[in-house]
Amino acid sequence: MAAMASSLRAARPGDLPALVAIYNHYVEAGPVTFDLEPFEVEARRPWFEQFAATGRHRLLVAEADGALAGYACSHRFRLKPAYDPTVETTIYLAPGQVGRGLGTALYTALFETLRTEDVHRAYAGITLPNPASERLHARFGFEPVGVFHEVGRKGGRYWDVGWYEKAL
Repeated sequence: MAAMASSLRAARPGDLPALVAIYNHYVEAGPVTFDLEPFEVEARRPWFEQFAATGRHRLLVAEADGALAGYACSHRFRLKPAYDPTVETTIYLAPGQVGRGLGTALYTALFETLRTEDVHRAYAGITLPNPASERLHARFGFEPVGVFHEVGRKGGRYWDVGWYEKAL
């Protein structure tokens, strides 16, 4: 099905409750994220405040059918300064928005914004198995670089995380 996005834009502070609701769905629904408890909106504010309108660390949102439908971001990969030209990317779609082309639209916009920034590599960690996320990342040129086996425990079992790399 074609994307029904009415807009793609930089996130605004008023988006935080909807962003938290999208993320909390994945906290509660399975192993996509290794957070174990849902967040309150104010507890998620420090995460939100790492993003800016320029630079390496961006947060873009998609609106569809009059509501926030998903987001994609690039954020710090590691704290040590030598890692600064490297980002980790993350993408989450609201329930019911998967398969509509929003992930492709969000990543297209995100990588376009990073094109002129001092970013050399992007990494994505994907809890395995997740064929849809693996396909999306492959579509954008991410290549597998390794698997951290049984690195997270959630829902009474251990999960692997595949790591994927993209040159920018």
